[in-house]
Amino acid sequence: MSTASITDAMQRAEELRRMLHDANYEYYVLDAPTLSDEEYDRLFRELKALESAHPEIVTPDSPTLRVGAEPATQFEKVSHLSPLLSLDNAFSPDELRAWEDRNARVVREVREGGYVAEMKIDGAAVSLLYEGGVLVRGATRGNGRIGEDVTQNLRTIREIPLRLRGKVPSRMEIRGEVYMSQSGFRELNERRAAAGEPVYANPRNAAAGALRQLDPRLTAERPLRFFGFQAALDPDTGERLAFERQSELLAALADWGVPVNQRHRACKDLEDVIGFADEAYRDRFDLDYGIDGVVAKVEPLRLWPELGIIGEREPRWAIAYKFPPDLATSTLLSIEVNVGRTGTLNPYAVLEPVVISGVTVRQATLHNFEDIARKDLRVGDRVLVKRAGEVIPQVVAPIPERRTGKEPVYRPPDSCPACGTAVERPADEVAVYCPNGSCPGRLFWGLVHFAGREAMDIRGLGERTAQQLLDSGLVRDVADLYGLTAEQLQTLEGFAALSATNLVDAIAASRAQPLSRLLFALGVRHVGTHAAQVLARTFVTMDALLDAGEDAFAAVHGIGETTGHALAAYLGEPKNRDLIARLAAAGVNMTEPVERADRVTLAGLSFVITGTHGMSRKDMTSLIERHGGRVTGSVSGSTDYVVAGESPGSKLDRARELGIAVIDEAALRQLAETGPAVE
Repeated sequence: MSTASITDAMQRAEELRRMLHDANYEYYVLDAPTLSDEEYDRLFRELKALESAHPEIVTPDSPTLRVGAEPATQFEKVSHLSPLLSLDNAFSPDELRAWEDRNARVVREVREGGYVAEMKIDGAAVSLLYEGGVLVRGATRGNGRIGEDVTQNLRTIREIPLRLRGKVPSRMEIRGEVYMSQSGFRELNERRAAAGEPVYANPRNAAAGALRQLDPRLTAERPLRFFGFQAALDPDTGERLAFERQSELLAALADWGVPVNQRHRACKDLEDVIGFADEAYRDRFDLDYGIDGVVAKVEPLRLWPELGIIGEREPRWAIAYKFPPDLATSTLLSIEVNVGRTGTLNPYAVLEPVVISGVTVRQATLHNFEDIARKDLRVGDRVLVKRAGEVIPQVVAPIPERRTGKEPVYRPPDSCPACGTAVERPADEVAVYCPNGSCPGRLFWGLVHFAGREAMDIRGLGERTAQQLLDSGLVRDVADLYGLTAEQLQTLEGFAALSATNLVDAIAASRAQPLSRLLFALGVRHVGTHAAQVLARTFVTMDALLDAGEDAFAAVHGIGETTGHALAAYLGEPKNRDLIARLAAAGVNMTEPVERADRVTLAGLSFVITGTHGMSRKDMTSLIERHGGRVTGSVSGSTDYVVAGESPGSKLDRARELGIAVIDEAALRQLAETGPAVE
């Protein structure tokens, strides 16, 4: 590679990074995008291709790093530049005024300085360390002094700037809150419920759990977002923030490219803060993020050191003014059960209607049968119902003292409520399943899932239409979709010529979806979007998947035994193989587009990568796959080569035990160039 071409690549890559950083700033901070999604994607793909061809030009602030790095085995502990403090709470205007009175006894002029009122985002606190304006580390709050290094997970969040804008301190931590939007949380739970997976109780738990995923690619699939609200400088640099007021700091964060919640207000006194809090409480369910109060901060920054900290935990200069909990009591009228697309039986509560925060609640989640037993919920109970900013109301607990003695202990069903088939209770799972693949409940949700946006993306085929198709007998399974005509659809209520034609066209267009989409759409238990993509890239064709077995699936890096067993069981079922054959006969695509090198030198060969190499694991995997090979996660008798680097661990020992060829990175490159020697 000539020096000139590398220089050109570096210059173009830097230009692309700047354009993408600017686009993120316009979209997430200014809320005024000037670049279309299509143009953004095109620039992103160009940058990705450049960095793939020239790995040496990748920089720590490259937007391509957002897609997720290799899984970690554990999180390292890291120290914050200064403690992330916890806030004291006030639950009434009088308690808020008492806080001001206490502060005035420490610093008399605190009453005249004013306050900044900010939304208290219901998420997970993090600190982002920037050196020279580039994000180099991100950590959880931890105990306030020491947190866990979750840099790779935080990089996947589009709103977190990888490089700050303008002139910034040389070493600084940005503090803020990672959260999950209400709309994103709702869509995530809908996908999990449709996949037969347990739903999350609230966006906060979902966000915190996503941050602690060992595999950043799983974090990247979660709809996480970020608001910044504070900055802390490295005390060893001697630098100081050039601001006098907290409101000025918030403005500076936005100028640097950090998303700041714009619903904050500079208040002349505490009564203004209380007024702001009343407005926030009234409007909280109109927001697309959860809040559980507001934070009042003393506006003049120079007063913060004078006010100081109580003990080592709570600053005097800020307090959380918490909203009252959104709880109500109701009567549990019945416990009903839905059947998910994978056969999971999902219980829910039917309640005597109750108004919570202006919303009438008639149903609430019960999570699973173990949760019902743990809480000892009984039909007829008076129960506490919670809707504290959450999309899905939940039954918190019964009120035993209100029982009459006639409330029966709840017994989970032994048979499916939709088809009567005896249920299955796997020993290692909380879920209870209906094993009948023709169960009406499973068929309905399976059809809805198949047409979903992340599956075959058939626009216009929602729950109502799915039910119509099943009730009319036009569709008995997903393969029947591809034989529908516009004339047939026009016999259904609500369909005219145009809407019928549009749906037929959408179904036809779905034939071109890649294998990964189809694999996810089939609704195999434990095969989510990420697993489907990994499997499709590894095996490339449906025929290869059908010919492979459980061991081959489980050996794929990132799949594991549980998913491998579930997929093997699904593909081993004759009726499922027949369904796949009918889909193929209907013209549905059965392959995954995988980039191939000019010479496919590693076709049919299986590799295991272990240890540390000059190339990243991602690039090494890409090299193998481009030349027709596949990478698995464990060494077995079917492994052809183990690519061993520094500190290879037990996989090298296993390879030697089995007599499998062990090569290094240089030998792999040579093998990809020439193919294996012919004996």
